[in-house]
Amino acid sequence: MSVVLKGGCLCGALRYEAHEPPVDTGYCHCSICRRSTGAPVLAWASVPAPSFAYVHGTPALYHSSSWGHREFCAQCGTQICYRQTKNAVNVDLNTGSLDDPGSCPPQMHIYFADRIAWFDTADALPRHPGRKDPGDGA
Repeated sequence: MSVVLKGGCLCGALRYEAHEPPVDTGYCHCSICRRSTGAPVLAWASVPAPSFAYVHGTPALYHSSSWGHREFCAQCGTQICYRQTKNAVNVDLNTGSLDDPGSCPPQMHIYFADRIAWFDTADALPRHPGRKDPGDGA
């Protein structure tokens, strides 16, 4: 099985690989993503959960909601991904943690209704006011 995506944290304590291409990519404007990254928006790429694995280190977990958690480096603080706590189908990688973030350009905006009024991107991508799919969680 070939490696499609590789990435890791700032200090190198965590490294990961995904063996399938993203099934979705986008920007998330929800308050949880903003607060967990300290950025006005989070760029993400969803990969099938079975295709994702840490190849170096073990992440720390933060349960950011009753339905999901964030995985991050306990040494440098880099947030690697979000996943649902139970029965995760996908892992939402923080695009900035990829070795080649340019390989996963965003294709949409989610939670656009929650955006910071002074921040917008110069693109014509679809802007969903909430989740793209009512079954997804952020």
